[in-house]
Amino acid sequence: MSRVKGGLMAQKRRRNILEQVKGYRFGRSKKKRQAIEAIHHAQTYAFAHRKDKKADFRALWITRINAALKAQGLKYSTFMKTMKDKGIAVDRKILATLAKDRPEAFQRIVDQVK
Repeated sequence: MSRVKGGLMAQKRRRNILEQVKGYRFGRSKKKRQAIEAIHHAQTYAFAHRKDKKADFRALWITRINAALKAQGLKYSTFMKTMKDKGIAVDRKILATLAKDRPEAFQRIVDQVK
């Protein structure tokens, strides 16, 4: 059987892999084997950190709401419980945005809860 060399397709495969690792440091951006390994690790971490990002943002929103409520003399936990009891359905993301960017609107919600 005759020998088949990689040629053009091998170059294209290598080029596509190295495009994905553009900006990486050292051999990970230049060597195909190290680049493939770097891609696999990056995809694994990207999956895990997409999940972590949701928890990180929730914690940030809670911190912002709590900071704005302390100025009003309220606690975060009692505020959220009272909001739920009164049937005010505003999520944490919206509350944090209001507390940060529109304090007068946030103050109206706090007044309703008090």
